[in-house]
Amino acid sequence: MSNFRLPPAPPAPKLILWLGYAVDWIIVLLGFVMVIMVFFNVIMHVVGKDVAFTTELCEFMMVWVSFLGGASAARRGLHMTITEFLDKLSIPMRRLADGIIQAFCLLVLGLLVKFGIGIVMANWGNELTVLEWPMAWQYLSLPVGSAAMLIFVAFDLVQIIRGKTREERYGG
Repeated sequence: MSNFRLPPAPPAPKLILWLGYAVDWIIVLLGFVMVIMVFFNVIMHVVGKDVAFTTELCEFMMVWVSFLGGASAARRGLHMTITEFLDKLSIPMRRLADGIIQAFCLLVLGLLVKFGIGIVMANWGNELTVLEWPMAWQYLSLPVGSAAMLIFVAFDLVQIIRGKTREERYGG
C-alpha cells in the first residue's frame, strides 16, 4: 500500500500560509466527520434504522470539501494541466504563458466569487429539506472556495511576474 502525501505547499507570506493550513485542516476535519457519519449510518442500516440527517449533512460537507479542495490544489499547483505545447516553449515564453493562464484564472475566479455571492444572497430563504438550514450556507462554499483559490492563484501570478519558473514555484 502506498502512502499518499500531498506535496508541501510552496513558500509564501505568513497570511497565505495560514490560509492554506486552515483550508487543509478544514478539509481533513470535514472528511473525518463524513467518514464517521457514513460508517455510523451504515451500522444503523444493518439494524434496520436510518439517521436521515446524515445523508444531507454529508452532502453539505462534500460540497464544502470540493470547493476547498480546489483551493488546496491551487495552492500547490496540482490542478490538472495539459502542457505538451507549454513544455516546448522557451523559459521566458513559458513564464509569459503561465502568467496569461493565471491572469485568466483570476478573472474566472473573480466572476465565481461575484456570482457566488449573488447565489448565496438569493438563497437565505430556501432551506435544506432535513436539516432545515438555509441553503445559502451550502452555496457559500462557492464564493469562499473561489476566493481562497483566487488568493493562491494571485500569489502564484506575483511569483511568475518576479521571474520564477514553475519548478521554482512548486518544486519538481
